[in-house]
Amino acid sequence: MSAIVLFTAVSIAQLLLGCAMLVAAVRIFTGPRAQDRIMSLDTLYINAMLLLVTFGIGTGRTVYFEAALVIGMLGFVATLALAKFLMRGEVIE
Repeated sequence: MSAIVLFTAVSIAQLLLGCAMLVAAVRIFTGPRAQDRIMSLDTLYINAMLLLVTFGIGTGRTVYFEAALVIGMLGFVATLALAKFLMRGEVIE
């Protein structure tokens, strides 16, 4: 019984995260300003990270959690670099 509930919850979460990723991808291409595009890119990588976590929960394999950790670290650094570029016009001083 609990396996059915877990499978259903993970499947619904994956579907909703996929829809959120689609909305964020649309916002990247239609955002009126660069700040909007960066925020939607930030949302996209967080949703991708959470989607990998749900895959890991559903399959029970730890490789998905490690991949989610790498995506989280790279996404954080990319967001900082893009924000610095928008504020100062250069990333490396």
